[in-house]
Amino acid sequence: MRRVELGAPDPEPIADFYAHLLGWVVIPEPDGVFSGWVGDRLALRVRPGEDGFRVVFAGGDPRELREGAAVDSGRVLHGPWAPEPRAGEPCWVEFMGAADDAFWTGELGWAARTPDEPFTVYDSESRAVAGRLVTDERQRWVCYFAVPDVAKACEAAAEMGGAVLTGPTEVPTGVVASIADPSGAVFAVLQDPAGWGGTWASA
Repeated sequence: MRRVELGAPDPEPIADFYAHLLGWVVIPEPDGVFSGWVGDRLALRVRPGEDGFRVVFAGGDPRELREGAAVDSGRVLHGPWAPEPRAGEPCWVEFMGAADDAFWTGELGWAARTPDEPFTVYDSESRAVAGRLVTDERQRWVCYFAVPDVAKACEAAAEMGGAVLTGPTEVPTGVVASIADPSGAVFAVLQDPAGWGGTWASA
């Protein structure tokens, strides 16, 4: 994955929310943008807007896709070929919505492991790069961030004005939770992942 962006009506307090929750160092940039860093790696760029999360995958042909996804050239910051995710960094992405594996695999050169199932892992060169979960909710890509303790992250998010949509839950990926930040943007947390995608890193 190339990078993750978040469009929020008021970026600064939203960047501060993630900084306190995930332990980032936040750096102000031109045009009202705030970037969150874990060491020398960019975790998220928060910019003015109302479109929520935008996941940018790496590829040689920069282009917009749909449902908050795009392709851009450049160095891969996160994923199975990048260093293992540290606490506070993106550690997995999943598409939530209708099963349209033909579109995503065709656009991104991936393969779906179990296309006839409600959940599938997308592979690239036999490595897990993303997931897809069939839901009745609004179609969107969801970014997971690594945390040492999902329950504590949920408590902290709620104390800072976020909303816990799904509390700590054991799933094949690991222990996860779904949270909406104070602007309403939805993300997830994954407890202490061993690599990109948690258990999918070695599956």
